[in-house]
Amino acid sequence: MSEATVTAPDRFPSEAGGLLLPGPAGALDVLVDLPQAKDARNAVAIICHPHPLHGGSMHNKVVTIIERALRELGVATVRFNFRGTGASTGTFDEGRGETLDLLAVAEWVHTVRPGAELWLAGFSFGAYVALLGARHLPVRQMVSIAPPAGRWDFAAVLPPTCPWLVVQGEEDDVVDPTAVREWIDGLPEKPALVMMPETGHFFHRRLMDLRGAIKNGVRRNLPPAA
Repeated sequence: MSEATVTAPDRFPSEAGGLLLPGPAGALDVLVDLPQAKDARNAVAIICHPHPLHGGSMHNKVVTIIERALRELGVATVRFNFRGTGASTGTFDEGRGETLDLLAVAEWVHTVRPGAELWLAGFSFGAYVALLGARHLPVRQMVSIAPPAGRWDFAAVLPPTCPWLVVQGEEDDVVDPTAVREWIDGLPEKPALVMMPETGHFFHRRLMDLRGAIKNGVRRNLPPAA
C-alpha cells in the first residue's frame, strides 16, 4: 500500500481500535486505546515495540503491559507497527526509518490532540527508537523498558529533559544490565531507575510487577483531567 492511498483521520478516535496513518515508507499500522472517561488525563502516550526482525510488534506482551499500565492511569495510548511489520509498509531500517515512523505518528497525535501532553515509551529496540525520537519532540514523560545499551549506538541518544523512568531486569539475557547501569551512570541527568531482581528480558512471570513499577514511577507526573 502506498502512502498516497492512506489519509490520516482528522480527529483523535472516540473509541479504541485500529487505523492506518501515512508514514515516510507508506502506511503505518496503528492501534489506539482509551482510558475510561472518568479517569482520562490530558495526555497521549506513544509506545514503540521491540525489534521487528526478532518477532517484535505492537502486540508484544511487554508493549501490551506498558499500554495497560498507562491507560489505567488515564492516559490514552497509541501503539504502532514499525515499517515492514504487520500492515505497515516498508522494510527494516536499523532504527533510522523507525525513528521517522515514530515522528510521523507523533505529528498526527499533535495535529488531532494539540493540547495533550506527549508521553513516549518503548521496550528494548523500541526504547532505543523512542529515545532517538525524543530529541525532536516535546516529550513530557519518557518510559524506557530494557533499553538496549551496549547493543545499539547510544552515543546518538540525548537524555530527555522531561521526567524519565527506566525499568531493567537484573537477569536480562538480551540487554546487559551492567551496560544499562554504566550508560546511566555516564548521563549528566539520571533517570529514575528500577532494577527488578530475578527478571529476564521479556519479564516472564513479572509482567504484573512491571505494570506496578510503571504506574508507581509515573503517577506523580500525570497531567490534569482531560
